[in-house]
Amino acid sequence: MKHISLTFVLFLLFFAAESQDLAVRDLTCDHKVNPLGIDNLKPRMSWKIYGTGNNILQTAYSIRVATDNKFSAGKIAWETGKVESGESVLITYGGSGLKSGTKYYWQVRIWDNNGKASKWSETASWEMGLLAESDWKAKWIEMEGDTLQYAPAPHLRKEFNLGKSISSARVYVTSHGFYELHINGKKVGNQVLTPGWTSYGKRLQYQVYDVTGMLVKGGNAIGAILGDGWYRGSLAWSKNWAIYGKTLGLFMQMKIIFTDGTETLVTTDESWRANNEGALRMNDIYNGETYDATRKLTGWSTTGYDESKWKGVKTGNYKFN
Repeated sequence: MKHISLTFVLFLLFFAAESQDLAVRDLTCDHKVNPLGIDNLKPRMSWKIYGTGNNILQTAYSIRVATDNKFSAGKIAWETGKVESGESVLITYGGSGLKSGTKYYWQVRIWDNNGKASKWSETASWEMGLLAESDWKAKWIEMEGDTLQYAPAPHLRKEFNLGKSISSARVYVTSHGFYELHINGKKVGNQVLTPGWTSYGKRLQYQVYDVTGMLVKGGNAIGAILGDGWYRGSLAWSKNWAIYGKTLGLFMQMKIIFTDGTETLVTTDESWRANNEGALRMNDIYNGETYDATRKLTGWSTTGYDESKWKGVKTGNYKFN
């Protein structure tokens, strides 16, 4: 029986540690981890250096960006080669033009002041938002007659069928007033007070959500509850109500990619239905809300819901400045 000496074992452990003690981690794009909906055409990449020992400094880096996570030939959007630099914060993308709704994968490796090179980092990503007016296919939808102060909150809904297995799905959504989006009975995202306060006559923020896991093959339902927010709510003093507009509205499109590579869109349009008979009888950004639990619309954002008493919606096109 052969015996391995303790010295030899320690040597192997030391060698293994030394060969792995320089690494790149915590990759971010525009200060976020794997963000969705980036509209910066020159996104900025940052990373952190990990290593054992003292006085470890980055002396060079290399970044590669591709439209697939295998960094295949023909899919590379940017490859820096070895750049002599100690910079690791907000390195500006310098590759080919970025495309709407496209996901980009990236990695970085570094060299230190001892001449040692790290392995490629784990793969990070970012996904572009919708960059041009032509990318939006949705229409504004509003509830008829929704123009009164302290009006009940509109509920909007639509059912649709997906006949194939789903690879990915993204929702792009904004509103006049607040929105709370639901798919198949569950709230989308964990944000509140969306889409946020802006100068509504000039710009609107929109959010992007990965809803792949919320959809199913077959029947699906999507819906939204709207609130007055800053858009229609009472602001400051006197009679400052509905400064930006009197009618709440939703503007949403969902892009679904199937496993066979085909795509479809679900958008806000004339096919949606509306109802304001739910539990939220009044809501205001400063004056609170009135909630009548006896009027809760149970199951309103699920398939098979009885919408026979719901009304149609009015539509319009978004005006881009």
